Amino acid sequence: MPTVIIETHGCKLNQADSQALARRFVQSGYQVVDSNQPADVYVLDTCTVTQLADRKARRTLRAARRCNPKALIVATGCYAQRDHAALEAIPEIDLVLGNTDKSKLVNEVVSLRQEEISPCTVGEEVADRMVHRARAMVKIQEGCNQICTYCIVPKVRGRERSIPAETLVAQILALENEGFKEVVLTGTQLISYGFDIRGYSLARLLETVLTKTTIPRIRVSSLQPQVLDKELLELWQDTRLCPHFHMPLQSGSDTVLHRMGRRYSAEFFANTIERIRAQNPSTSVTTDVLTGFPGESDDEFQETYLLCQNIRFSGMHVFPYSVRPGTSAAHFNDKVDPITKGQRGKLLAELAGKHANDFLESLLGQTRSVLWEREATGRWKGYWSGLTDNYVRVYAEDQRPLRNTITETKLLRQHDGFLYGSVIR
Repeated sequence: MPTVIIETHGCKLNQADSQALARRFVQSGYQVVDSNQPADVYVLDTCTVTQLADRKARRTLRAARRCNPKALIVATGCYAQRDHAALEAIPEIDLVLGNTDKSKLVNEVVSLRQEEISPCTVGEEVADRMVHRARAMVKIQEGCNQICTYCIVPKVRGRERSIPAETLVAQILALENEGFKEVVLTGTQLISYGFDIRGYSLARLLETVLTKTTIPRIRVSSLQPQVLDKELLELWQDTRLCPHFHMPLQSGSDTVLHRMGRRYSAEFFANTIERIRAQNPSTSVTTDVLTGFPGESDDEFQETYLLCQNIRFSGMHVFPYSVRPGTSAAHFNDKVDPITKGQRGKLLAELAGKHANDFLESLLGQTRSVLWEREATGRWKGYWSGLTDNYVRVYAEDQRPLRNTITETKLLRQHDGFLYGSVIR
């Protein structure tokens, strides 16, 4: 049986695409193996949201060739969509296919390798034949019509389009039947789900999934504040919906948000977080913040810092603005120098670390459900790693096989950004 490694950079939407690729490779007679094993085919699903993401992709692909000198090396994803020629010029890469050609990738690989393999029918064993995961990504929507001035994603993901609810319910039921305990609903712009399906919205989709499936956990990957109205938020009273909201802020300055093309104010964003926490104080709220957007003054950065200080996110992804050719912001004047961007990022990262630590401390003594994903190795053998319903990494020592089970777990202590607990049976 030929083997394939599939690595993923970037967002949960890419993770959903990679899991779909893994399934198609399995159906075509391949075995999906971990990245530390030799393989006949290596696939990297790339990100291109920043220059750093591009550089990481190139480095990863060259390293893949060194580790697998005889393998077919494939680049796909957003970088491959944005700059096909740049990746094709790298001698270590054999095949470049963008997002629009991902559906053809497996057939292209089989054709290039000219192999005689026996396709298999995916059955209940598929979860174990793919890379071991307890959570499955389910793409409910793709594309973005809401053009932010700094963002390349609309160019590499296309126009907004929703996947019909009946298709999604069938996918989730199949994943549930295969043994998955959690699905993560993901997309480019979840706020727009259902705009092209009569009678549907994100709230209506969640109601449908909750009614027609019994999978224990449903997680929503990322939301904009303007979609989180009373009707949608009330759905989280159902404990199957995980109490974790990832809501990108990008900036706490209204003038910067306007230049970015974002469709909310800093005050509206903060009020939305207040409503979330009023319903459930233990809800985890994480965010993305971009520093050094063109023209960002010291005062505008200070507005962002103070807003983050007041909101106290449980997790923040802080990254510097990166010029993306083809976006409006690439033509803006008043670029912020790299040193200033770095200093501002460091200040926010320090604040993020403090608030993350405070959030973990607030959970100590609680009992929360944990989905266990894997057992540690080496000197940590006997410890299991998993995620709470509110998206916190937990470790617990237990001799029982916990993988892909959900247990109630008492959270006892925290160390180096992780919680340690005791499994309750």
